[in-house]
Amino acid sequence: MMDVMVRPKPTRAAARQPESEKITINLGHVDLGHVDLLVAEGVFSNRSDFIRTAIRNQIERHADVTRQSMARRSVELGLRHIDRASLEAARAEGRMLDIRVLGLATIADDVTPDLARAAIASLDVLGSLQASPAVRAALADRLR
Repeated sequence: MMDVMVRPKPTRAAARQPESEKITINLGHVDLGHVDLLVAEGVFSNRSDFIRTAIRNQIERHADVTRQSMARRSVELGLRHIDRASLEAARAEGRMLDIRVLGLATIADDVTPDLARAAIASLDVLGSLQASPAVRAALADRLR
C-alpha cells in the first residue's frame, strides 16, 4: 500500500487556521499507478487534485442523502465559531447548547474549560474541530 498525503492550504485571514485538513489514505499500487498516469497525461495537475475531484464527485453524487441527513440532524453547514460571549449568554439564561456542524467548528481561545462545560451539552462535528487542548479535554464526554 502507498500513502498519499493532502496538505492544508493556508488562508489569508488566519495563518493558524488551515483552509483544509490534511488526511492520509492508503492506495494499492495499481490504483496509485492509475492516478499517476492521469496526472502524467495532464488530466489532473497532481495526486491531490485527483483525490479532491474524486471526493467532490462522490459528495455531489450523494447530495440527496446529505441534504436529508442534515435536515434530520439539524446540522449547520460551513463554519461555526463559538465565542466566549455566546457561551456566557447561554449560561446566564440557564440553557445548554447542542451544537451540530458539518464543516469546521472553532471554539475561541478565551473560552475556559469550565465555561465550555457549563454551556455546551453536546458537540457533534462532522469535519474539523479547533479548540484548545484543555477545552477538548473538558468536552471529551460530550463530543460525538
